[in-house]
This record gives sequence, structure tokens and C-alpha cells, in this order.
Amino acid sequence: MDIVTVVLIAFALAMDAFAVAVASGLYIHRLHVNHALRIAGMFGLFQGAMPLAGWLAGRTAQRMVAAIDHWLVFALLAGIGGKMVYESWRLDDRQGFDPLAMSFLLLLSIATSIDALAVGVSYGLLDVAVATPALVIGAVTFGLSLAGVILGDRVGHLFERRLEAIGGVILIGIGLRILIMHLW
Repeated sequence: MDIVTVVLIAFALAMDAFAVAVASGLYIHRLHVNHALRIAGMFGLFQGAMPLAGWLAGRTAQRMVAAIDHWLVFALLAGIGGKMVYESWRLDDRQGFDPLAMSFLLLLSIATSIDALAVGVSYGLLDVAVATPALVIGAVTFGLSLAGVILGDRVGHLFERRLEAIGGVILIGIGLRILIMHLW
């Protein structure tokens, strides 16, 4: 597989992570570089690791994952997005929702990398070497997610809670898009 195709696949897979990173950046007050690196690192790590896992899993995993992946992603993103929308309308300080919490990052990392797992399965079925594509996918996702968190932070403090609600709606929309794409 040529490098141009690998890079295009990497950018396509990273779009969901980028959107989620922007939404996360909207939610973080007083963003520090280590916050952005933590989010981007988790997204990049999972996006890079999932093709490897998918490649190893083969046909059996493809059938199992293909049957439920869209529902899993939808549930995770809709739940997190719904919580963000709810929190944006609360008058008190934002409690109980930390986009930097490891459990939150783990859920988002899994939700945004399910498609990369499916790509890995297809690489395995096509007998394509997966190491280089996995590294490229992880690196592109890391870079776009880092930019997304910073962009979300810069834009987010201009409009505060309205953009927080928009970020939640974006997450729900991504989940719906994935669900609809898989159902039709």
C-alpha cells in the first residue's frame, strides 16, 4: 500500500478524534500543554494500536465487531455529548465531568478508534503489512488531536457555555453519523 493512501486513510480516521478533541478543548478551563498532550497522546495511541489489534483479530473479530461497533460508538459519544449539553445549562460549577480524567479519555479513545480497528481487520484480510500504517495513523491522529484541543480552548473561552453545548451536540452528531452510516 502506497504512503499517500496510508496518509489519506490516517486523516479520514483522525477526523472523529479531531472533533472530539475540539469538544474536549472547549470544556477545559486553563488549558496547559500537558493537558493537550495527554488527550492527543491517548487518541493517537488508541488510533495507532487499533489497526494492530484488528489485524491480529482477523475474520472472526470483524464479524463480531461489525455487528455492534456502530451501536457502541453511538452510545459512548451520545452519553458523553449529552452530559456535556446538560452540564452547559447548569448554573453551578461543572462538577463530576472532567475531560482529562483517565476513564473519560479511555472511553473517548475507544469510541473514536473503533473504525481504525475495522481498518486493521481489512489490512489483515488483504495481507497488508500493518506496522507503517499503524504508526502513520497514530501520528496523524496525535497531531490533529493536539491541534483540536488547542483550537477548542482558544475558541471555547470566547463563548463559554454555548460552545460547550455545541461540543456536546457535535459528539452526539458524530455518534449518529457513525450509526446511520453502518445501518444504511
